[in-house]
Amino acid sequence: MKPGIHPPYGPVVFRDSASGTVFLTRSTMTSDTTIAWEDGNTYPVVDVEISSASHPFYTGTARVMDTAGRVERFERRYGTR
Repeated sequence: MKPGIHPPYGPVVFRDSASGTVFLTRSTMTSDTTIAWEDGNTYPVVDVEISSASHPFYTGTARVMDTAGRVERFERRYGTR
């Protein structure tokens, strides 16, 4: 890598504002606010609106479509043969 052109890559805490879940990872994102982590160190914290802990695709709480209504509507429109 060329020196001086890349942003610093280090540990950052991401906090999900929807579920309150926090996780420590490495990123190039920075923040002025910090948080004390379980290991006793302080890390910059980045607040995110959605993460894998609160997104319906990952949590399995996605809305289920009413497929019975769709079948009945299809049969009404095109008839049963």
